Amino acid sequence: VQLQASGGGSVQPGGSLRLSCAASGFVLDYDAIGWFRQAPGKEREGVSCISSSDGVTIYADSVKGRFTISRDNAKSTVYLQMNSLKPEDTAVYYCARRLLLCSGSSSDYDHWGQGTLVTVSS
Repeated sequence: VQLQASGGGSVQPGGSLRLSCAASGFVLDYDAIGWFRQAPGKEREGVSCISSSDGVTIYADSVKGRFTISRDNAKSTVYLQMNSLKPEDTAVYYCARRLLLCSGSSSDYDHWGQGTLVTVSS
């Protein structure tokens, strides 16, 4: 059971990136997938989550209207489209899974990807 986060990079403010979270060894059909981020010197925070069955999505206030989470169960992949990026979005982004429903608490997730670095700077 493994999650692989990818798609990070360096962009200028206002730019876009799409992160991917690919699952191997299991299917995502019954899993909620959350994206979290951790900036240097700060605690890990929840960014977005998509639930399993009904696809309900939630977003942190700081990214609402700029980020979009989606899932492709056939590819066992969840995406995080990030637009209008700001310097304060700079962080290592992690994806994580838990059964069925989203949770805002990172401790509720039992499998984590390795993280992908997003840097927003001019």
